[in-house]
Amino acid sequence: QVQLVESGGGLVQPGGSLRLSCAASGFRLKDFHMGWFRQAPGKEREGVSCIGNFGIATLYKPAAKGRFTISRDNVKNTVYLQMNSLKPEDTAVYYCAASRAWAQCVANGTGNGMDYWGKGTLVTVSS
Repeated sequence: QVQLVESGGGLVQPGGSLRLSCAASGFRLKDFHMGWFRQAPGKEREGVSCIGNFGIATLYKPAAKGRFTISRDNVKNTVYLQMNSLKPEDTAVYYCAASRAWAQCVANGTGNGMDYWGKGTLVTVSS
């Protein structure tokens, strides 16, 4: 059974940091490119960052550049998103997703077409 389980969300003050994790099971993580997406209340889901299946290629959407770092550990079957200098506008449910096609992550802002999705973890940035 394929599963992606996100963790690490929570309440953080502006300027703070969080590290999200996405634990994968039921499939070989190294066969998939991975992405983080987020959906804020009342807004469309948007891409945050993508990482290639061997962790060499990475891409960051404008809101994440310079503040977020995506990484993966194919031995531990886990993908991470380190988020620094958090802002209130980063408040959203964060989802990880997997795709065999790199283009599905980098080209499609909403992530439609990604093969597998987690259920998300809520990040709230507020003082």
